[in-house]
Amino acid sequence: MKNPLILLVVSFVYILGCTSSGEKVQKTPNIVLIFTDDQGYNDLGVYGSPDILTPNLDQMAGEGMKFTNFYVAQAVCSASRAALLTGTYSNRLGIHGALDHSSNHGLNPDETTIAEMLKPLGYQTAIFGKWHLGHHPEFLPTNQGFDEYFGIPYSNDMWPNHPENKDYYPPLPLYQNGKVVDTVWTDQSMFTTWFTEKSVDFIKRNKDNPFFLYLAHPMPHVPLFVSDKFKGKSDRGLYGDVIMEIDWSVGEVFKALKENGLEENTLVIFLSDNGPWLSYSGHSGSAYPLKEGKGTSWDGGVKVPAIMKWKGKIPEGKVQENPAMSIDLLPTIAELTGAPLPSLPVDGMDISFMLMDNSATSPQEAYFVYYNRNELQAIVMGEWKVYFPHRYRSLAPGQDFRADGIPIKYTMIDLEEMELYHIPSDPSEENNVIGENPQVVDQFLKLAEKAREDMGDALTGKVGENLREPGRIN
Repeated sequence: MKNPLILLVVSFVYILGCTSSGEKVQKTPNIVLIFTDDQGYNDLGVYGSPDILTPNLDQMAGEGMKFTNFYVAQAVCSASRAALLTGTYSNRLGIHGALDHSSNHGLNPDETTIAEMLKPLGYQTAIFGKWHLGHHPEFLPTNQGFDEYFGIPYSNDMWPNHPENKDYYPPLPLYQNGKVVDTVWTDQSMFTTWFTEKSVDFIKRNKDNPFFLYLAHPMPHVPLFVSDKFKGKSDRGLYGDVIMEIDWSVGEVFKALKENGLEENTLVIFLSDNGPWLSYSGHSGSAYPLKEGKGTSWDGGVKVPAIMKWKGKIPEGKVQENPAMSIDLLPTIAELTGAPLPSLPVDGMDISFMLMDNSATSPQEAYFVYYNRNELQAIVMGEWKVYFPHRYRSLAPGQDFRADGIPIKYTMIDLEEMELYHIPSDPSEENNVIGENPQVVDQFLKLAEKAREDMGDALTGKVGENLREPGRIN
């Protein structure tokens, strides 16, 4: 964020925001980013869910743009959030896996979040919900560009009721800005409602200011909780109830924007942090027709539902089939708001033109999917996706502990050879066509070597030349 151009941009925005009579007029768009946790690709009506009603999100897609090949950088909580908020691959930042109460590191304060990027332009910024990028004071949202924070510092299962680690986690803290104001012991049923109400209030209070609202729902990450408003409403059990309440939350946000005359000056983005946690208990989402789920680099783990709406700007009812990734959101928001990019390099690129033209393709040469302490496991390039040999966790037949206390059963699978898939014709990644496309494979091998020199690859022993350190407490 330390950029000498910022003062010039702030002055320019101020001049644009004043009429000849001195009356201030907002010119920069508001940004609302709604981020769910472990929501599957198939868990919305507009993405094909047969048994969960999501009228508000379906309407959002009908009045905006639905992405069918939108990726996150990693299929796990903290890493996905780091990439989203910084526009940078999380493995480059040293953020892996899921941080908890014992972690002594977090998102380095030297990195620039979307909130920090927008603050010098006069934006009011808030996060309501799940942070998960470090719980120590120097890593909390209020030290990362956010004016307001109400929520939890890590995942909602990191509490004493965890079925496998009852003696490991303390009570789940609930933060108001930089202070713990309560602890959650047994009941999370009001989380979605509380964070929605905070978001609506923030919109109302800032209707005359540009704002960045980050609504990061802890649900539908297990353990699942829903308020009485939606308990028993879904044909998909408790999980479906939770998704219906999130859909209600989206509707409340749009209602607040409309009532305050902000629809035509607000970009709303909806997506999930990764694919669904998989189980046989009915407590998890669906990635259908994608392969596998959370914690893997298969499309079921890293391809997520993503919808964007900006009334009067994004054409209505369009579908963007070309690949994009969460790292692209920061530079896209920079382009749309006039904010300078961070001083430290980012990996994302501006895809604002893809929001206006569904035939447009990303400027990225490829997207790299890392996992498990800096393993380069997959690369997406246009219509193709390649996988490199690695080990991954797959659900084995059996019962999971989330439903009744019995430990979940997984099996470890070794992918021993490279595999190549043509995603448009094979979204379930069932037909390995590597032997039929040597030229495509050669392109991927060259891309992989560039990535390994740049960011490393634990699978090949490459360290990488351009890794950055996370923030650490003394």
